[in-house]
Amino acid sequence: MIQTICGVDVSQAWLDAWMEEAGCERFANSPEGVAALADWVGAQGGALIVMESSGGVEQPAYLELWRHGCPCALANPKSVRRFAQAMGRLEKTDRIDACIIAGFAAARRLQPTLPPSAGQQRLTALATRLRQVGSDLGVHKQRLASTRDPEARASLKEAIAFFTGQASALTQKIKAAVEADPLWQALDRSFRSVKGVADKTVATLLADLPEIGTLSNRAVAKLAGLAPIANDSGKRHGPRSIRGGRTAVRTILFLVADIARKYDPSLGEFRNRLLEQGKPKMVVRVALARKLLVRLNAKARETRQALAYGS
Repeated sequence: MIQTICGVDVSQAWLDAWMEEAGCERFANSPEGVAALADWVGAQGGALIVMESSGGVEQPAYLELWRHGCPCALANPKSVRRFAQAMGRLEKTDRIDACIIAGFAAARRLQPTLPPSAGQQRLTALATRLRQVGSDLGVHKQRLASTRDPEARASLKEAIAFFTGQASALTQKIKAAVEADPLWQALDRSFRSVKGVADKTVATLLADLPEIGTLSNRAVAKLAGLAPIANDSGKRHGPRSIRGGRTAVRTILFLVADIARKYDPSLGEFRNRLLEQGKPKMVVRVALARKLLVRLNAKARETRQALAYGS
């Protein structure tokens, strides 16, 4: 069992590492620097290397370290910062951050975060890019609606045509990737059995919630940020709200749940019952999205089990 922890603060140029046994060391954020970091950790007898999830900046080093045989884990940067504040560490430098990351990992007893497969990485990248293109399309369509100058409108129409073409190409690439993987193909069929679930929903679930079908309903709801957080103290029972979780999954489930309830009587009745009880519309929206996610999670679980037993 791994006892030692190496905290690593990642920036564009540097990897600042800290281990209690060896102190601080700085390495270049490059393949050569990562190899040197792996050797340095190995010279200390090995360690769990922990770094923050920093919007993708950490991914090259994280994946390269796994290729060097170094187990790694990813930590939530907001949680790490709050841990530092709770410990009275208000100073912030790269080396201090590396030390704080290691302390946080030890306190939380973090376990290695296995890297996604090459196929999963590609699918996630394609789904992310499709969302970006969809956002760009929406912006340009809004601009077109408020623009009167002919030349400006022509330019906007060219941009819209370009992004529309990109969206179509990305959708086809995602479809081909799903069809090439037996598990994804089976999950795709299972998800689409719920009327209202289509291409974008399937892509988002497979790319951003690959754990679906392997977790309990409570755990998958929390992962998506659809589990209300308790806010009670003594005799006070405060309102429960949602926060955190995987935004892309939660956002699309809000949209799809509102469509699905129009075709599924049980979802429609569930929504109407909550409204009749006087529940706020946002509470009803969250509950409906969570109910849809639980249903999709159950379908994914059944699909995985069927494939595992070869039926």
